[in-house]
Amino acid sequence: MSFSELGLAAELLRAVSEQGYTTPTPVQRQAIPVILKGQDVLAGAQTGTGKTAGFTLPLLHRLHSRRPAGNQRQVRALILTPTRELAAQVGESVTTYGKHLPLKSAVIFGGLSINPQIAQLRRGVDILIATPGRLLDHVAQKTVDLSRLEILVLDEADRMLDMGFIRDIRKILALLPANGREGRQNLLFSATFSDEIRQLAKGLLHDPAHIEVARHNTTIETVSQIVHPVDRVRKHELLSHLIGSQDWRQVLVFTRTKHGANKLAEQLSAGRISSAAIHGNKSQGARTKALADFKNGAVRVLVATDIAARGLDIDQLPHVVNFELPNVPEDYVHRIGRTGRAGNAGEAISLVCIDEHSFLRDIERVIKREIPKQEIEGFKPDPSIKSEPVFKQRQQRPSRSAPGGGHRRAATATPKPRGGGSANRNSRPTQRRSSV
Repeated sequence: MSFSELGLAAELLRAVSEQGYTTPTPVQRQAIPVILKGQDVLAGAQTGTGKTAGFTLPLLHRLHSRRPAGNQRQVRALILTPTRELAAQVGESVTTYGKHLPLKSAVIFGGLSINPQIAQLRRGVDILIATPGRLLDHVAQKTVDLSRLEILVLDEADRMLDMGFIRDIRKILALLPANGREGRQNLLFSATFSDEIRQLAKGLLHDPAHIEVARHNTTIETVSQIVHPVDRVRKHELLSHLIGSQDWRQVLVFTRTKHGANKLAEQLSAGRISSAAIHGNKSQGARTKALADFKNGAVRVLVATDIAARGLDIDQLPHVVNFELPNVPEDYVHRIGRTGRAGNAGEAISLVCIDEHSFLRDIERVIKREIPKQEIEGFKPDPSIKSEPVFKQRQQRPSRSAPGGGHRRAATATPKPRGGGSANRNSRPTQRRSSV
């Protein structure tokens, strides 16, 4: 099947062709015809399956084909995402595929001044891509009108719930116009389906089409996985050896903590391997620059915490390294899903010390397979070293300036956004995930 057989407008087919795509992915083949019909969708799709185009293309088609009378623009489609990076990348897809259509879009998230966003919204937009917290800031300031929304997309809904956005999502849903067969179309995309996700879908979706292109917690088939056992104190040395000896030009490396990401990036740079770190303590400008430098080859290594596990979309990324295994085994799946995207081959390497063996067992249990182990000559672990428990830091729910652009409000808190989008919030209960 080709894109021309899916029933998309000529302008969209032209934009797809200009990007060099001819054959839709499985999720696109299943989702596009259903969304074009106006049906609600509950889709299970891992990152890297082409799901963004799977909802962006038919969304653009429907908005274009049902243009309202008059010249006044209004928000007709809302796409909610959990992180700033994902919001920006979805916004890029909307712009890329909608370049030949007279539709306007805007991306709003925290970490940046709210005033330019207000100005853009006042000029009028058809499609709004947003993180939940910043969207509620605009609602509080009455700078966004959602009363005529036609299409709602919840992208990576499981991640939004993991990050504590469920209350904000319910607040947003309460602001939207009628749901149901003749009302708003709802599209929910999620990599996994917890009971909480299913409950949310039950209250949101009307007679949805179910689309499943990847089983729960499966790792992408195009990604080769390997574990290199090594002592904790020699991980940096081994990583530098692998990058140099195999001439890796683009490597995404995951650490557990922000401090660890900064330290590793500094060590690699000191060894003349150009590196940058990306995590929640970095300003939005620094995060954007680090990602741009990584994509254009200005830096070889991007060191990231799990904030980036779902928010990064890098074409043909060849290597992902788990410098430290994640505390939560499902996060391993999301990390290595940064490579092997859209059918391209990828490699996931994990540097595992004796303290992380329990984490590795949990991961292998979740993905239902044993990951091959290979010792590197000169870096074999010292058998005399005894295991020590790895400290599991607890993660607070994201603050106003935390990654994702959305803040967690206490039940009695009143939103008081400032120009820079920063405000102090009462903390919410701790999460099970490690610090980002």
